[in-house]
Amino acid sequence: MNKDATLDAKGLMCPMPIVQLAKKVKEMNSGQILELLADDIGAKEDVPAWCNRTGNQLLGTEAEGIVLKFYIKVK
Repeated sequence: MNKDATLDAKGLMCPMPIVQLAKKVKEMNSGQILELLADDIGAKEDVPAWCNRTGNQLLGTEAEGIVLKFYIKVK
């Protein structure tokens, strides 16, 4: 998937992946796509919930071993 930026949140535990995600999205323009990398199992539920709450669009999720990749379109 094409992406405009990548946020590496591997090694961070809840709630830090979401905190970092919120900061990064504020730096981006509407319509851009952010790839978020996380290995905290809580991100599997937290990222979709955050997207629903904030209006950003979760385009997809992939898993590579223990690393979860989320693709988020910025509102």
